[in-house]
Amino acid sequence: MAPPSHTASQLAERFALRLQGDGTVAVHGVATLANAGPGHLAFLANPRYRPQLAQTAASVVVVREEDAEQVPGTALVANDPYSAFARISALFESRPATPPGIHPSVVVDPGAQVAASAHVGAFVSIGAGSVIGEGCVIGPGCVIGEDCHLQEGCELVARVTLVTRVRLGKRVRVHPGAVLGSAGFGLAMQNGRWLNVPQLGGVNVGDDCEIGANTCIDRGALEDTVLEEDVRLDNLVQIGHNVHIGAHTAIAGCSGIAGSARIGRYCLLGGAVGVVGHLEITDKVVITGRGVVRSSILEPGEYSAGTPLMESKLWRKNSARFKQLDALARRVSALEKERE
Repeated sequence: MAPPSHTASQLAERFALRLQGDGTVAVHGVATLANAGPGHLAFLANPRYRPQLAQTAASVVVVREEDAEQVPGTALVANDPYSAFARISALFESRPATPPGIHPSVVVDPGAQVAASAHVGAFVSIGAGSVIGEGCVIGPGCVIGEDCHLQEGCELVARVTLVTRVRLGKRVRVHPGAVLGSAGFGLAMQNGRWLNVPQLGGVNVGDDCEIGANTCIDRGALEDTVLEEDVRLDNLVQIGHNVHIGAHTAIAGCSGIAGSARIGRYCLLGGAVGVVGHLEITDKVVITGRGVVRSSILEPGEYSAGTPLMESKLWRKNSARFKQLDALARRVSALEKERE
C-alpha cells in the first residue's frame, strides 16, 4: 500500500500553521534534517541543529518564526516546532488493523464483560469481574486478572499483565511486558523473619496515560496507587505501592519511585532518578538524570544530584577527598570564628 501523502498547504490548514513557500509540495514521510530527502518533512526545534537547515534536502521544514528565512524550500511556521512535528508525524504512523472480535484462543471468565467493539488478540486471559470497554485493543498474550476495568479506547499492546484491581481510564496505552497491580513491597519483621503485609488496594490510572515496556506499578497496601491523567512513564520504571503521581508528569527510563511518595503535576524526572518513599515533590519540578530525591521538594525548579563524569584518575582523587569534607568544613568554620 502506498504511503499517505499530504501537501504543505493541507498540513498548514489542518494544524493551523503559517505556510511559507510552495503549498503544492507533497509530503509522504518524516525524517531528521540531516537524513531527509525529497518528499520528507523535518523540523528544527533545538538551535544546536540550526547549521543543518541550509543543507537539508527535506521538502518541508517545521520551524519557529525566527528561523523561517533560513529554510531553503517550503516552511511551516509554528510556535512550538517539536509538538507540531509530533502531530503531523502521527499522520504517517502505520498501525496494524484491529477489527472487533475475540480470538478463538482467548479465555474469558463467565463473570467478565467484553464490549462488542473491543479487539482481543490471541492467547489472552480475562478474569472474573473484569470489564473491557468499548473500542479497547487487547494484544496477544495479555493477562487480565480479577476485577480490572478498562474504559473506552485503552490499548494493551502485547504481553501486558493486569494482576488485580486495576482501573484504566480512557485511551490508556500500555506497552509490552508491563505489570500493573502486582503486590507492593510491604514487609514486617516478626521473630527474625519477614512477614508479608497484605496489599489490599489497587491501581488507578487516569485518562490518556502511557506506560512503557517492562514498567511495573504496584497496587496499594490499603488505598490505591494513583496516576492522574496524561502521565507518561518510560520503559523499566518502578512505581511502588501507594505512590501518587500528578497529571502531565513524565518519568524517564530506569527510574524508581518508592512507596507512598507523592509527585506533583507537570514534573519531569530524568533517567535513573530515585525517589525515597513517603516524601512529597511539588508541581513543576525537574529532576535531572541519576538524581536521588532524599527529602521533600516544596518549591518548583530544577534539581540535580551526584557528581559529573570525569577522568577516572581525577575521580579517585576527588573521591578520597570526600571523606575529608566534614573536617575541612569544621576548620573553615573555626577560622571564620577566629576572624570575628
